[in-house]
Amino acid sequence: MTGKKITAFLTLVMVLGLQAVTTLDARQIDDISCSEAIVLLMPCVPFLTGLGQPTPSTSCCEGAQNLNQNADTTQVRRDVCQCLKGASMKFGVNSDKTKQLPQLCNISLSFTLDPNIDCNT
Repeated sequence: MTGKKITAFLTLVMVLGLQAVTTLDARQIDDISCSEAIVLLMPCVPFLTGLGQPTPSTSCCEGAQNLNQNADTTQVRRDVCQCLKGASMKFGVNSDKTKQLPQLCNISLSFTLDPNIDCNT
């Protein structure tokens, strides 16, 4: 990436991150708010949007693993799912990258990550 593209990308990430944190549902998801879930996954945005490296960063995987560990009940997983579905649309997440994330970060899930997933199932 050129210097201008990096600056534009970082500005976009900051604006989207602030927008997501301030506009998405801020109610608590047990011990995790929607904005906290998004903050944990912010390092994944370059990978998930296809604007970064071909593999997720260490900080991305750490955030995803942390979120997976804290989403330890069915209701919390449903709430996090709803939160992240909305955020993925705002961030322009690539669904193929989303599906790759668990394997690349060594996270075992009983479902496939997909922006079209029914969060109630």
